[in-house]
Amino acid sequence: MANESGNIGVFGDLFTAVGDLAQQAVDMAGSAVKTATDTVQPITNACVQLCTTGINSATQLVEGVTKSVTSALAPKQ
Repeated sequence: MANESGNIGVFGDLFTAVGDLAQQAVDMAGSAVKTATDTVQPITNACVQLCTTGINSATQLVEGVTKSVTSALAPKQ
C-alpha cells in the first residue's frame, strides 16, 4: 500500500509536467499570433494609405484631363 501512494506522486508529477508543457505550448502559440498581428498591422496600414493616395492621384489626373479636354472642345467666344 505504501508503494501505491508513491505511484500517485510519480503520476501526479508526470501530469503536472505534461500540463506545464501544454500550457507553455499554448502560451507560445498565443505569443506567435500576437507577434504576427503586430507585424501585419503596420504593413496593412501602409498598403491602405498607398492605395488611398493612388486613388486620389488617379482621380485628380482624370479630373485634370477632363477639364483640359472640355476646355479644348468648348467653343471660343
